[in-house]
Amino acid sequence: MRTIGQHRDDLAALLAPVVAGLGAEELSLDELVGAGARVGSAHRVLAAPVASPVPLPPFDNSQMDGFAVRVAEAGQQVRVVGPVPAGVVPEPLEPGTAAPIMTGARIPTGADAVFPVEATEPGAFPAALELPWVTVPADLTAGTFVRVTGSDLPTGAELAPAGSAVTPALLGALAAAGVTTVSVRRPLRVLVVSTGSELQGADTDAATIGDANGIALRAALAQVGADPRTVRVPDDVAAFDGALDAAVGDWADLVVTTGGISAGAYEVVRQALGPRGLAVTPVAMQPGGPQAFGSVVFGDGRAVPVVSFPGNPVSALVSFEVFLRPLLAAAVGLTPDRPTQVLPAASAAGSPAGKHQIRRGRVQDGAVHFVGGPSSHLLVHYAAATHLVHVPVGVDTVEPGDPLTVWSLR
Repeated sequence: MRTIGQHRDDLAALLAPVVAGLGAEELSLDELVGAGARVGSAHRVLAAPVASPVPLPPFDNSQMDGFAVRVAEAGQQVRVVGPVPAGVVPEPLEPGTAAPIMTGARIPTGADAVFPVEATEPGAFPAALELPWVTVPADLTAGTFVRVTGSDLPTGAELAPAGSAVTPALLGALAAAGVTTVSVRRPLRVLVVSTGSELQGADTDAATIGDANGIALRAALAQVGADPRTVRVPDDVAAFDGALDAAVGDWADLVVTTGGISAGAYEVVRQALGPRGLAVTPVAMQPGGPQAFGSVVFGDGRAVPVVSFPGNPVSALVSFEVFLRPLLAAAVGLTPDRPTQVLPAASAAGSPAGKHQIRRGRVQDGAVHFVGGPSSHLLVHYAAATHLVHVPVGVDTVEPGDPLTVWSLR
């Protein structure tokens, strides 16, 4: 039975060429944010560097509300002229005058400093607009409270390199520079396949259940910038093959299956995809021991990586967190690892020999409290948890106070 690290390394090697080969698409800034955002836009990275077409800031402007003046007239009383609001091109500043100026407004030609309105009496606008004269502070120096043209970025300089995450700050900088479209990497298209003839909706009389894995994994994939779709297939090899080939088509970059890889009589993923290149590779972890992966050739002759998780919902989500999320997060510029702490256990627990156990928990008063038991069907307990709690191989019993590594899920 392989280790978590060995399996993660194999999945990284399987997915590396797919991630590296993703194409680019040109999107407007509006398509990257807000109600009109494209799928996967929450976590995009630049496919090409962006140079600034203008200097930032594009002109000398005032850092605060005050008076634009000439430093050569420091200590002198000067006449107050018309105000300079933001968004207008001001008249040149004549000698012996001061122009009331608002934050962000363009510095008039002839002015080389701003002193704050608080240095006057009454000390605020609009009342200070009525002053006939102001005295330029004697200690004023050139450039005081002036944002100089290009002080953030000169014209033609690289605003952001390829591979940069499209963050709110970067979007703001792009908009400030007048950039309206950028080339970003296309999101990874992931087909999530839920297996099981029982997935017909929750009905205790009919012995059917709802498809928890499909929507849970779709949401998890979207959080790391992927473009996910879901499909459900029954436990029949012929039906599985046909449905999967049709769903993959020329669309999917990656297939993630849940269920059908254990030792039961109706393990459709193992039975259908094993002969096509899927390797069943159990991992020494609980939950999530059954695992499989491989490069599978589909109906159009295209080889697509397949990653297979167990069918129990907690097993599927834990498997995603351990194996797939770090790889996909890194591909879109996110921190690959969840925030991690080492905290004392609040209570005792057991762990299976020879396996890395991952429990659900909550952190309170500086300790980690287990939420629910270790069973892989306890999805409601998982939903109530804020952390994943790691009990490493070789630790069969946890005592109160024992240090445990925890990953924050929120």
